[in-house]
Amino acid sequence: MSPIEAATDDLQDLAVLWSIGEAHAHDVVEAACAALVAGLDSPALRILAGYTRAEAEDGVPDLLPFLVDELNLVFYTRDSEAGQDAVVRALAHRMLAGRLPPRELAMRIHQRFGHQLPLAERLAELDDEYDIVEYGNKTLTQLDAEVTAEAQRLTCERPDQDRHS
Repeated sequence: MSPIEAATDDLQDLAVLWSIGEAHAHDVVEAACAALVAGLDSPALRILAGYTRAEAEDGVPDLLPFLVDELNLVFYTRDSEAGQDAVVRALAHRMLAGRLPPRELAMRIHQRFGHQLPLAERLAELDDEYDIVEYGNKTLTQLDAEVTAEAQRLTCERPDQDRHS
């Protein structure tokens, strides 16, 4: 994957996470800066990358829809099933990039969606297993490996339209 593709994917993930409150506005600005450095460019991206941390909270909500449109990304509504699936995949991608420990991935997915989202059911089950690890037949290392395998499965299955439409 090229640096521009990686930066685009990071922006897509952060747009999804920001839209449901899982990422801060300044995280989106930092991703915009990294995207410019990687060689991605658009008018909205340049403006977004120029925001200070204080400006980010007010500026991101207004500018992000333009950025998403310019870069041909997808902006999901908060309660859509496609948006929920995109959040699961974005968090899995963050875990695989080393930005989130496996247990935290399982916990955040379980807290946000419970056992109600089919795509995330296995992660919710694994979070339950973490809670009883001292009584179960798996170690923390085994559970971490299962969460990592599930995250890999989720990101490999990621439909192209989730990243770029």
